[in-house]
Amino acid sequence: MTDSRYIIGIDLGTTNSVVAYVEADIDRIEEAPIRLFDIPQVVDAGVLEARPIVPSFVLVPAAQETPQGAMALPWDPSAGMAVGEYARRRGEEIPQRLIASAKSWLCNTLVDRKAPILPWESHQPGNAPQIAKLSPVEASAAILGHIRDAWNHTMARTDAGLDERLRIENQLIYLTVPASFDAVARELTMEAAELAGLSQVTLLEEPQAAFYAWIGGSERWRDAVAPGDLILVCDVGGGTSDFSLIQVAEEAGDLVLDRIAVGNHLLVGGNNMDLALAYALSGRLAERGTRLDTWQMSGLWHSCRRAKEQILSDTTIDSLPVTILGRGSKLIGGTITIDLTRELIESVLRDGFLPACTRDDKPKAPQRAGIREFGLAYEADPAITRHLAAFLDRRNPEDKPVVPTAVLFNGGVMKSALLRERVVSVLNSWSGGNPIREIEGSDFDLSVARGAAYYGLARQGKGVRIRGGLGRAYYIGIAAAMPAVPGLPSPTKALCVASFGMEEGTTADITEREFMLLVGEPVVFDFLGSTTRVDDAIGTVVEDWQGEIEAITTLETTLEGDPGQVIPVSLELHVTEVGTLEVYCVSRIDARKWKLEWNVREQ
Repeated sequence: MTDSRYIIGIDLGTTNSVVAYVEADIDRIEEAPIRLFDIPQVVDAGVLEARPIVPSFVLVPAAQETPQGAMALPWDPSAGMAVGEYARRRGEEIPQRLIASAKSWLCNTLVDRKAPILPWESHQPGNAPQIAKLSPVEASAAILGHIRDAWNHTMARTDAGLDERLRIENQLIYLTVPASFDAVARELTMEAAELAGLSQVTLLEEPQAAFYAWIGGSERWRDAVAPGDLILVCDVGGGTSDFSLIQVAEEAGDLVLDRIAVGNHLLVGGNNMDLALAYALSGRLAERGTRLDTWQMSGLWHSCRRAKEQILSDTTIDSLPVTILGRGSKLIGGTITIDLTRELIESVLRDGFLPACTRDDKPKAPQRAGIREFGLAYEADPAITRHLAAFLDRRNPEDKPVVPTAVLFNGGVMKSALLRERVVSVLNSWSGGNPIREIEGSDFDLSVARGAAYYGLARQGKGVRIRGGLGRAYYIGIAAAMPAVPGLPSPTKALCVASFGMEEGTTADITEREFMLLVGEPVVFDFLGSTTRVDDAIGTVVEDWQGEIEAITTLETTLEGDPGQVIPVSLELHVTEVGTLEVYCVSRIDARKWKLEWNVREQ
């Protein structure tokens, strides 16, 4: 039982964000449906509507670039920036004022993600007047902050003011991230949530959330899978492609689900596809004698995104006009118009991003240009099927290639039946004659948020939970307390901090032993692992570990504190839902604690 009224799932997407919620005090999922929260947002200048999807765009215009009051919100009548549909639409016309793909910038290791660098294009000469910029963290926080204010305005407002128990700050929130986000990107996502005033936040991987949505939305999901099934979750969204494998097994007559593999971070998705469509249209315009500059190409990119989404979501639409603002007096009406057709979309997306390939194919290596334009580090090879082949290039215990028996699709890109059919066709060409079936899903744009809310119930024992137990035991090296011996280095013992099979999302501690922590000076922490010592409990110290425990990596850092100070500490351990092992060194003399973190998925 929780003090929160609701469990909330937030899908902070690269292109669109969605919020779902469910009553926290129900006993079983069947007692109450998971509902979508219609998010109030400005959809046109001065026009407010509540919609289940809020586009993940932030518009930061100069004062004269939007009508007075155009971005006004009930909770902020003098808003100086916009989040959502109006930001996207107006941003197509002034792309140098639009922040897009903030989520992808969070994982760009080549920039300072806490520095005000967005909108990225607004630094170009000639784009005066200048505007205040946001960091990727601040841009993500702006989207979450809009969700916070929209929820409180809609769900917590009473005649007497805001009901504190109903404010979103006081609910249990599960915020989704790509399964392949590294530790820094996850930490920055949490910082964005905190900056937006959201405190009770737990991160959850998007492919897992998609699978939870399928479980929660299908009363007969057990009839759709069987022991021995290996399910591929193929999640292709606006900015990333994520793959996961979930094994179906049977224990004591019940079906159990184990996530056994997670793919690498792949910065290829709908954004790449929109840009490819923009280049295809610009090529046709060039054939007519109209060449677009960089500013117009950026606007065309965003316009293609909206038109593509409309065409793929409505089978009755075969084409839509795409309009680009002109740059000169020779253009009649100051605009350029060209049709984006379903035929072009399907050929560019299917053949360019989902080409037929063998399971031995690998993504093409990037060209090593001496100088390249700075920006998001997109994948050099846009062929998602080749990345999928590389993901499945692993062996099972019998040294046979891993072949899924079923696939569950997620992400806005996968709303297209044509693209789903292409992926299934490619998978079947690798299956050795065993047909791979598609598990019927729904709401490709909405399922991640629904699944995150369902997971919140599952954590309370009110639903089916996917297991993700550790495939090895993990240790950190501790220096032995013994007299120094000339010519002999101080021996290192291995302290078990995560036992074999430890479930993700669980915590433990080591309080019966006291350790000494050196702060204020550079130190190293050896991270070790073993696939053979399956019986070591947390807190076990192994003195002679050579041959059974192997070194994995070394963390070099300087912990905050007075130089050379030695602090007695105990240890708190947490394996997160996104695959990181957090070790907290907790001071026994004051309230300080120091966090060490490793990604156990990458080992």
